[in-house]
Amino acid sequence: MNSRAPRVAVAGLSARLLTQSAARAGLNVVAMDIFGDRDTRANAGMWFDIGGDGLSIDRARLYDALECAARLPRMLGLIVTSGLEPLSAELSRATGVPRFIGNGAQAAAVRDPRRFFALLDEARIAHPDMRFTPPADPRGWLVKRSDGCGGTHIEWAGGIGELRANAYFQRFARGRSMSALFIAARRDAAVIGFAEQLTVTAGALPFVHAGSLGPVALPDHVAARIVEAIETIVWQTDLAGLNSIDFLFDGDTFQVLEINTRPSSTMALYEAAWPDAWPRGLICAHLEACLDGELPRSMTARTRPPSIAGQCVVFAPHGFIVSNAFSDACFSDAACHDVPLPGARIEAGMPVCTMTAAAPELDALRIRLDLECARVLQRIKDL
Repeated sequence: MNSRAPRVAVAGLSARLLTQSAARAGLNVVAMDIFGDRDTRANAGMWFDIGGDGLSIDRARLYDALECAARLPRMLGLIVTSGLEPLSAELSRATGVPRFIGNGAQAAAVRDPRRFFALLDEARIAHPDMRFTPPADPRGWLVKRSDGCGGTHIEWAGGIGELRANAYFQRFARGRSMSALFIAARRDAAVIGFAEQLTVTAGALPFVHAGSLGPVALPDHVAARIVEAIETIVWQTDLAGLNSIDFLFDGDTFQVLEINTRPSSTMALYEAAWPDAWPRGLICAHLEACLDGELPRSMTARTRPPSIAGQCVVFAPHGFIVSNAFSDACFSDAACHDVPLPGARIEAGMPVCTMTAAAPELDALRIRLDLECARVLQRIKDL
């Protein structure tokens, strides 16, 4: 790595994906997350532990790390990923930390459910029924926290006691869980692609994020309407950089669920599918959009990739301590990412690692991913 190259700080619950993308782009990376996985550290010049209780970020540790990073030479700024949604506006105004590269105050336009769903209604963009007061019959209703991520902010309404101030109710709707990754700048947007979202049930949480598959083709007329919806939202909100929109796809219709105002894990799918389109990675496209107001050149000529990429989170079937052999086996496995360090304690239900695969078609990709995940589960069984 070029010691004179610009630096970028990346932070979130897991910084591995952004760290790898930035390192591939030739940037020096200062990573901050709660896991400190082997592949995160291998691609970062510096790593800071910002973990709090459980799977949470400690605000004081985060600011200590950011203040250290801000003193480093050639620091471009900070890019955040999943887990820092509640602090984005604050970080964009903070002094003594790297400049914020992404959506700060403008994120509230889509993260605040009162503003976001009013915007969708005004633009006549479909979404599931929602309300801010408990339904008389909670069956078929979900409760969502507007500052959550990864599906850990979604529960069935029937099991909720006290309602948090940032929560709202949304009627459960049928459809294929999808997302679209897009880059925004100067109230314009370029859609990169569509992906299918994978979820699992974890205790009382019915839709925990477990991976993604893509790029996935949608009917042209549906894709065009989703692109139009994204362009309308970006025009109204002035979002910047990499963002993603979650939606349900059902036949000829779609319903918007929410916007994630930061780089999404699905960016890895598109970097894998179209490496020639992103020779410096999507992180560079994010930097150019946020810092220079530039969108990627026309993407309409992009051909269908020869294969579809997939990533799937492996959750621990029981608690265990990571052995040297387990960590080494995962680290040497090209399909394995988010590799835990030897000695790490992983509790039942916690993420162990992320497995990746590629195949020409979706059905074949699902089989490949299942086999890759089964290999890791067998390693755990053999401990």
